[in-house]
Amino acid sequence: MEPALPPNRVLTVPNALSAIRLVLIGVFVYVLLVAHANGWAVGILMFSGASDWADGKIARLLNQSSRLGVLLDPAVDRLYMVCVPVVMAMSGIVPWWFVAVLLARDGLLAATLPLLWSRGLSALPVTYIGKAATFALMSGFPLVLLGTWDALWSRVVGACGWAFLIWGMYAYLWAFALYVVQMTLVVRRIPRLKDGARQPAAPKTVEHG
Repeated sequence: MEPALPPNRVLTVPNALSAIRLVLIGVFVYVLLVAHANGWAVGILMFSGASDWADGKIARLLNQSSRLGVLLDPAVDRLYMVCVPVVMAMSGIVPWWFVAVLLARDGLLAATLPLLWSRGLSALPVTYIGKAATFALMSGFPLVLLGTWDALWSRVVGACGWAFLIWGMYAYLWAFALYVVQMTLVVRRIPRLKDGARQPAAPKTVEHG
């Protein structure tokens, strides 16, 4: 039996939080690259990380899950994972090789989407290690940004931030390796949709085994 789809609604608290996070991406770019207001940039990253955690909790507690939220929340997360490291590299805060590794991983993952779509699937579910990697990276970036001040506390916080980023990068790559394994199983076990076959209105996902 097909799983029940979430309601098709727009005006919910989680969707509002995701929309605010989306707008704040542009604000973050401005305050860091143009205004050079590192303190405000840190505040934006901290708010974005907290609201990303909160919108999922609110959706479950208040029964406010929606089809828009299922698509919008991970899309905003992906934008953050692209824009934040790139902007921080442009500011000279993180090295470009670190950003290149993250972007290459996401690019390879995106390249597999046509294989899923050809089998009537929208995406593979996020693994716990993937969630942990995203949490570590989203925690590490504001801490590294706090480490740009010329003070002892700032250097200590910055070192902690780099610990989060390095662990997060390895976990990010590990999650991708698990994703490749799951993709291989999907390709082997699920046949392609026949030419002219109707694509499902709301493609389903498959569970990790």
